[in-house]
Amino acid sequence: MKYRRFRLQDLLREEISSIIHRDLKDPGLGLITIVDVRVNEDLRSAKILYSVYGDKAEKEKTSEALKRSKGYIKYLLGQRIKLKYMPDILFVADDTFEHIEKIDGILKRVSHASED
Repeated sequence: MKYRRFRLQDLLREEISSIIHRDLKDPGLGLITIVDVRVNEDLRSAKILYSVYGDKAEKEKTSEALKRSKGYIKYLLGQRIKLKYMPDILFVADDTFEHIEKIDGILKRVSHASED
């Protein structure tokens, strides 16, 4: 059952990315990347982690566009992937790269302070 979940996660990531880039015509969508998909053990819900290139306003516009398009994305997934139950999807912004940049900046400041 575990391998089925991993296969489903990969398949959902590919299909959702394809749907967002090819099928959605929402002008609010920015430059978005689907980073990861995490499906629960019971395969009933999926958390889609995404990253948006741009400033805070661009990220908020994209978040609203994804909320508006959630039903349509789930409908298209149902047509492309044959499952007994299509997982409920939840879009979550992934801010890992922002944390990495922040930590990198702190480490650079510390190393410059120690050199002086």
